[in-house]
Amino acid sequence: RQEIFSRIENLHVPVIAAVNGYALGAGLELALACSIRICSEKAQFGAPEVKLGIIPGDGGTQRLPRLVGQGRAMEMIITGDFIDAQEAYRTGLVNKVFPPEKLKEEAMELAEKIASRPPLAVRYAKEAVNRSQEGDSASGFALESYLHALSCTTEDKKEGVSAFLEKRKGKFKGK
Repeated sequence: RQEIFSRIENLHVPVIAAVNGYALGAGLELALACSIRICSEKAQFGAPEVKLGIIPGDGGTQRLPRLVGQGRAMEMIITGDFIDAQEAYRTGLVNKVFPPEKLKEEAMELAEKIASRPPLAVRYAKEAVNRSQEGDSASGFALESYLHALSCTTEDKKEGVSAFLEKRKGKFKGK
């Protein structure tokens, strides 16, 4: 599963996790591999593996600290305790919390918003953010500069500037 979750994390398109219940163990680790996480007010998150005498094995020890900080991740992993939706929001594990009946609608609106953006710019931004935790700052800045320069050569960039100046929505082609 770790390889599958890494593939999800590294897809060229963003993946949204919409959690409406329990995300425990591998369920949490799947959500962690997603680009953006939202949840309903009834969501619960946890890494209970330690209660079984094991540790997370699908990337949880690596991805969780990047989102919530080492101390909070350590507490969740070594106690096996669950956190509720509001705590997940406060710690940065999820971006937004919605009533259960609104979760699917909100996830779709977010997906549509992202889909309306220039595909190459979204792809490059996702890659830069995903790789921001690797290596030193200088390497991160170099990658960002490279991807920025690359995005400036696209047809979508020209369309984005034209659409802005003409006060209209852009019609992006991913080129």
